[in-house]
Amino acid sequence: MRGTFATVVLLALGTYAYVQFTPGPADEPHCAVAGADGGTAMRLQPVQAANAATIEAVASSRALPEQAVTIALATAMQESSLRNLDHGDRDSLGLFQQRPSQGWGTPEQVTDPVYAAGAFYDRLVEIDGYESLPLTVAAQEVQRSAFPDEYAKHEEEAALLAGALTGREAASLSCVWPVGERPASRPGEVHERMVREFGEAVRPMGEEGSLTVPVEEGGESARGWELAHWSVAHSEQLGIERIAYGDLVWEATSAAEGWREAAPEENAAGELRLALF
Repeated sequence: MRGTFATVVLLALGTYAYVQFTPGPADEPHCAVAGADGGTAMRLQPVQAANAATIEAVASSRALPEQAVTIALATAMQESSLRNLDHGDRDSLGLFQQRPSQGWGTPEQVTDPVYAAGAFYDRLVEIDGYESLPLTVAAQEVQRSAFPDEYAKHEEEAALLAGALTGREAASLSCVWPVGERPASRPGEVHERMVREFGEAVRPMGEEGSLTVPVEEGGESARGWELAHWSVAHSEQLGIERIAYGDLVWEATSAAEGWREAAPEENAAGELRLALF
């Protein structure tokens, strides 16, 4: 394949759970989405950001538009606060509170974020013109909720988060978590998770702790930032210590600074580089 390659360097890795997407103490583990003015416009816990990134990745694997991601994120915000719940109304479970008794899948399937997101999109794309429908209408056509108007209150933040996770808004998502609590290194899991969530088109390649991921040709791209933001969102789960893309770097040890300008020797133009604990 011709084109720029993203190099991933691996060293030693609902309704019933209300969690606000609002600021808290600066030293608490969190992820933040930057607004148009560069300030924090939205704040999530790391597990919420990771689930949101998975929802976006599944849409990306299906070449779905950003509006599909926004609808899915707003739905999951309302149903589970972006948490993979093991409980809910009657037999509702997972990110989207899908009910096995209503044909959504087995309990194990609907509590698998990748499967759950895919099941949501399967039904969403069956709705004619869903992209131009009001978000709450499109979401309700899928969910059949007893409170359909509730999805609308999440639309603004869902759109903001979708803009970051799709890579349209570069360097707009960063995370902070206690580096003293380092998870076990699982280099192989990054490969496995990327392929499972983004699909075979990602095709990570490499050996001895190194992965190379093809991205769009030429400089920085939305695809590169999509992968970079996915990596940041999963940094706590996968123990990612450092991410470099283009001329910017995110590091766990100085994560409060967000994305910072890389030194000339750190420049990763045309590459995505990840270092794991």
